[in-house]
Parts: sequence; structure tokens; C-alpha cells
Amino acid sequence: MFKHAIIRDVSKNFQNGITTSKLGKPVYSTAFLQHKDYSDALEKCGLKILSLKAEEKSPDSTFVEDTAIVNEDLAIIANLGAPSRKGEEVEIKKVLEKFYNIVESIEKPGTLEGGDVLRIEEDYFVGLSQRTNKKGALQLKEILKTYGYSCSLVKLNKVLHLKTGIAYIGDGNLITSGEFVKNPIFQDFNIIKVDKGESYATNCIRVNNYVLLAKGFEKLKRSISGLGYDILEVDMTEFRKMDGGLSCLSLRF
Repeated sequence: MFKHAIIRDVSKNFQNGITTSKLGKPVYSTAFLQHKDYSDALEKCGLKILSLKAEEKSPDSTFVEDTAIVNEDLAIIANLGAPSRKGEEVEIKKVLEKFYNIVESIEKPGTLEGGDVLRIEEDYFVGLSQRTNKKGALQLKEILKTYGYSCSLVKLNKVLHLKTGIAYIGDGNLITSGEFVKNPIFQDFNIIKVDKGESYATNCIRVNNYVLLAKGFEKLKRSISGLGYDILEVDMTEFRKMDGGLSCLSLRF
């Protein structure tokens, strides 16, 4: 069960962040309200929210997931792969040191972003992407091994981050789209295939007794509801414009 979530307010220059979406520029006022709804949804899931002030010099910094990997044993500070995001992890490290006795770090030349790290029970999967390199992934693997977790590396072909195309919602259920639907490394799980037209919603998150899902993706909503989960929908239109999803906006532990 998660107890805490760290989030960061949306910066007023959010539209100047990194994106490949070609969906237009996000509207700050709308993103601000959607972020508030996201925070409220996490609170409904029973989490205590620590909200950090917006970092105006770092338009992508609202995507705090990329800065660290957290579990019940330790926190691991990432070394972000996007040059423009270097330094976002500094304040996050200071914050996490208040919660954790053990705080490890990924060191250069290794790079790693939290969006490339998927946990399934006691096993971790790390995507090798433009943001996470093999040296960073292997560092993470060694750290996790020390604390009793296994870690497998997954080569990415098209998606930005591993969790762009895959999400674990517990009970052996894996939400997948695109290149991950038939990836043999995941075939021991119950695969819920997401239609191409709803692939954005693949990035959903299980938070205690709920699954948070991007609003407006009815087919996937029915599929997840059919498995017995209670769903909270959050409108994510403005974050989608900046390649962001539900998992990106918080560190949950």
C-alpha cells in the first residue's frame, strides 16, 4: 500500500518543455487544473501529498517520476538522460532523504529515467531508450540486486519510455500496447491489449484500491473495469501534449 506521493506544480513555461507529440502547445491554466485533479485523485486513493513548488527554469520538472526510483526499502536517484533536465533530481534527493535511510544514485556515464523503470512485484524491468542507457540500467540492476530484487533489461524500439507502452496494475494483469503486446519477456502475465487508437491510456497506474486512467478512453476503461477494478479518471489532455502520462506526475511510496 502506498502512503505518500511527491508531486511538483506545473511551471508557467510548461509549453517550452520537450515533446514529440505534435498535438499543439499546452494551455497553462488547463494544465494547472488537471494537475490539481490528479492530486485530488491521489488523495482519494489514501495518499498524503507533498507538493513541491514549480521550477520555472525546468519546464519538464512536473514529471517528477523520472528523477528517482522508490520502493519500500530505498530510493535511487536517477541521472536524467535529457540534457535540459539535468539538475531536476537535486531537490528530489533532498526531499527523499527525509523519508529514506538508504538513498543510492545512478552515476555518469550511466543515464536513467524513472519512466523507463517498471516494477512487477519483486521484479524490475528497465527500458533501454534514448533517455536510459545500458550503463545506467546495469547500475540500477546491481543496486536492486543488493536489496533482493531482480532486474531485466528491455530494448525499446519506438516508445519514449518503457511505461509509455506498458503498465502493471497488480494481480498478474499487464496493460500493453504496441511493441510490448507480443514481447516474450512479458508473456507469463495476463496481457490486456490496448487498441492503437487508445494507446496513450496504456500509461495508467494502480494506486492502492484504485486504477487511475486517463479520461476519454472508454474501451480500455471497460476492459479494466471488467477485471474488477475501481477506476478514477483524470483528464490528461495538456500533459499528453508534452509526452507525459499519469505515472510521470508523481513518485508514490
